Amino acid sequence: MILGATGAVGSQVLDQARKDRRFETIVAPTRRSLAAPGKVHNPVIPFDLPLPQANWWAVDAVICCLGTTLRQAGSKPAFYRVDHDLVLACAEQARAAGARVFVLNSALGANPMSRNFYLRTKGEVESAVARMGFERVVLARPSLIDAKREDNRPAEKLGLMASRLLAPVIPKRYRPVSAEAIAATLLRELTGGCGVITLESEQII
Repeated sequence: MILGATGAVGSQVLDQARKDRRFETIVAPTRRSLAAPGKVHNPVIPFDLPLPQANWWAVDAVICCLGTTLRQAGSKPAFYRVDHDLVLACAEQARAAGARVFVLNSALGANPMSRNFYLRTKGEVESAVARMGFERVVLARPSLIDAKREDNRPAEKLGLMASRLLAPVIPKRYRPVSAEAIAATLLRELTGGCGVITLESEQII
């Protein structure tokens, strides 16, 4: 299952997964219909709480790329509802239906004790998912995501421009990471040993 399949990273995960022979069926619930023929099952749902009960939650593994921004959400409570409540509700549905693996696209600096609201939210989600009983949990923490986006994010664009110019002197952990590289890493991390694995930005290649 791919959650957030219309986003910058999620769309890359979907594109790469469709070409991967390891996957028999890909479930990608979205708010709007995807142009994704073949082995992609695309339930179109409101994607809000409460989530619908459906048999398509029964998957082996989940890659979660759900997320918004404070600007898009309009308020901290609205942001928290998406990046925390909705993510955890999806994880709970999939786990109850038998999913064994959960791979989360989180953020550099995620920490439930952070004073930064965004990073604290991401950290709280990481901690909650890690306690849900999945056999394997992977927490990927990319730095700035280098990708073409449909929405306008001026601050992010400025950050990416500065990071590209200063890349030779910026530590690898803080350099922008392409959406393609993140997607490839998330898909690769679906398999491996049991436990909770954290991937910092420099490990996303």
